[in-house]
Amino acid sequence: MTEDALKTGTTTVGIKCKDGVIMASDQRATMSNIIAHRDVQKVYQIGDNLGMTIAGMVGDAQLMVRYIQTEVDLYKMRKGANMSVHAASTMVANVIRQGFYLGLIVGGYDRTGGHVYSIDGAGGYIEDNVLSVGSGSVFALGAMASRYKEDMSKQEGIDLAITALYSAMSRDSASGDGMLISWIDKDGYQEIPNEEIRARTAELGLKYPL
Repeated sequence: MTEDALKTGTTTVGIKCKDGVIMASDQRATMSNIIAHRDVQKVYQIGDNLGMTIAGMVGDAQLMVRYIQTEVDLYKMRKGANMSVHAASTMVANVIRQGFYLGLIVGGYDRTGGHVYSIDGAGGYIEDNVLSVGSGSVFALGAMASRYKEDMSKQEGIDLAITALYSAMSRDSASGDGMLISWIDKDGYQEIPNEEIRARTAELGLKYPL
């Protein structure tokens, strides 16, 4: 099995909250109809104030993450400041047009607040308050549509991400095997501990993992 044959069929989510943004995903990787891996990283820190979710070819995703992390670090060294979310999204959109088979969400927090952008394989990028990319995105977006509200708290954002991922994993065979959730605010990038995600999933009356 070659690495570039693996796909993170996947469900990824980006949510803009009052004081920051949520970045989340499931953890399953597939190869055609085969579940290849059950513990795949799909949410990455790409800067002190930036995160990215990945959907698509695993080899392309890992190369993209390494490249963007390097470029963001170089920017901070040269400018002495963090890259804005819009600038990072523009850079990723420009790079992805070189032939990466990916669908991405870039999110983060800068001097203008929290932002999340979806980026497609053609280099198009759109900012929104609620985003989902991947094979399970239609189910995740459906779950979030009626529950999202502006100025959500961090906890409300986490709950919404859990609900969205649960809905997608219940219906999409390429999504499953756990949840990854990160929070980005004025203090930087923070991964939500798995124990906390599991406990909150149970409190919401949902089963973890699928």
